[in-house]
Amino acid sequence: MVLCLFIGCQHDDNSALTHSESHGGGHHTGVLEISSPIKKDTSYYNEYVSQIRAYQRIELKALEKGYLQKVLVDEGQLIHKGQLLFEIQPTIYLAEIQKAQAELAQAEAEKEKARVEYQNIKALADSNIVSINELALAQAELQKTDAHVDNAKAELALTEAHLQFTKIRAPFSGIVGRFEDIRLGSLLEEGEELTTLTDNSKMWIYFNVPEAVYLDYAQQPSEVAALELQLANNQLFDHKGEITAIEAEFDNATGTIPFRATFQNPKRLLRHGQTGNILWPIQLKEVLLIPQKATYEVLEKRYVFVVDDEGHVTSREIKIATELDNVYVISEGLSMDDKFLIEGLRKVKNGDQIEFEYKAPEEVYNHLELHAE
Repeated sequence: MVLCLFIGCQHDDNSALTHSESHGGGHHTGVLEISSPIKKDTSYYNEYVSQIRAYQRIELKALEKGYLQKVLVDEGQLIHKGQLLFEIQPTIYLAEIQKAQAELAQAEAEKEKARVEYQNIKALADSNIVSINELALAQAELQKTDAHVDNAKAELALTEAHLQFTKIRAPFSGIVGRFEDIRLGSLLEEGEELTTLTDNSKMWIYFNVPEAVYLDYAQQPSEVAALELQLANNQLFDHKGEITAIEAEFDNATGTIPFRATFQNPKRLLRHGQTGNILWPIQLKEVLLIPQKATYEVLEKRYVFVVDDEGHVTSREIKIATELDNVYVISEGLSMDDKFLIEGLRKVKNGDQIEFEYKAPEEVYNHLELHAE
């Protein structure tokens, strides 16, 4: 709708120019578009730089000293719990097992001999042929051989455990990491790192949150929707995550506290050490929105040109609650009844009178990238 703003609706260029000059215009701006704020439910994301970590990640180390005899996996290979990964040459431990088995057999033979001896002496003691002291000595000898057998069994179990340590198996399913300078035939020291094993079936994402956001979450955690993860190629990860932990202390230097979100990773796309951005959705109910292009800034303050029914232009300061894509959420300075200039801001100044065309807010905002519901 175009409104005729010239005096008496006369199409007299001289009178129009005089009217404009009397209101400080000084020039003809043509027909300019105005609109009104719009009230909508909308949403936006708080974005946080994040570090992506595997749910489980451990170092696999040699439990025994010896030569590396078998390498049964490759770097980057997906393996399963209990799978044999490496084997250290077991020759020395097989020999020790044979020795321990022989010692156990000898101890058991000595025990059997002592048992027979004790039974004979007990029979004689019952017939008062030998003294009670001799029986006590025979019993002590039997108990001594019992202890020898127990020690031999323990030694055998220990050597069998050492043999098992030559076989390095996966404690959980995951991905094999880089080999740490090991090859077939390498002489390994006890405790030497072989590789890493990473369980990335689900991932822990760490990010730092400002104190105000932490307080909002702590007071109303149920209102937080599922988090999204933006990857390094700007694509969104196809699973959403949830907050599962908050660290105990704030970093006083930054005023932030670390949060941890957990994301399921069934396709194992995410790997330990990646980076990305956590997108934390914020829902806004019935907020007042205006296009960013309808505002201008002076000395770090934001303004709009409000236009009345007669086309008088007045500069008005507004308060911005939140900046979204192409729009501002307004906290102060405008109401639903106000009309403001949406184009030609450089053509006018405070106190001008303009010719305008009103555009409905819906039409204006349909051309903006507005995240509205």
